[in-house]
Amino acid sequence: MGSIGPWQIVLIVLVILLLFGGRKIPELMKGLGKGINEFKKASSEKDDKKEDTQS
Repeated sequence: MGSIGPWQIVLIVLVILLLFGGRKIPELMKGLGKGINEFKKASSEKDDKKEDTQS
């Protein structure tokens, strides 16, 4: 079990393109970005609340 090489990444990208098509991928990435931002926002709010209760 080695690390992922460049050919494996190319293969994964091609499979994703075949499954979802070129038009759907920007929408998927946009949704993924929003999800990551919401996760970061929620985790920072949780940290802020934790610091307030410890003070």
